[in-house]
Amino acid sequence: MKNSFSEVKIFQVRPDKLEEFEELINTIADEQKQQDGCIDIKYVKRFFTLDEIGNPPRELTKIVKCVKYFSYWEFDKKENYGKGIDWFFKAYGKDVQKLLIMPFDINCGNSVY
Repeated sequence: MKNSFSEVKIFQVRPDKLEEFEELINTIADEQKQQDGCIDIKYVKRFFTLDEIGNPPRELTKIVKCVKYFSYWEFDKKENYGKGIDWFFKAYGKDVQKLLIMPFDINCGNSVY
């Protein structure tokens, strides 16, 4: 959606916490969708890599240090995003952080297309 405000988070999850993380994000995502102005929320688990353009991606066969997950959270305007991210940190910030090898990255801004 044009003129929306979006955020991408990058999570580096401890290998022994994958199941717990996925259970938690299922709960979180359902609640994220209910936040005022939320347009969409998606989570992606990085478990494939591109070896050669034009060929299907190859599944990763071993975990080195962590498994990366990405979330994409889209809002109608940045003010609602501000309220949503405040809710996220208060409700789930500590629960998420304890499953990670380091604090997650947050990148946000206005949509271009």
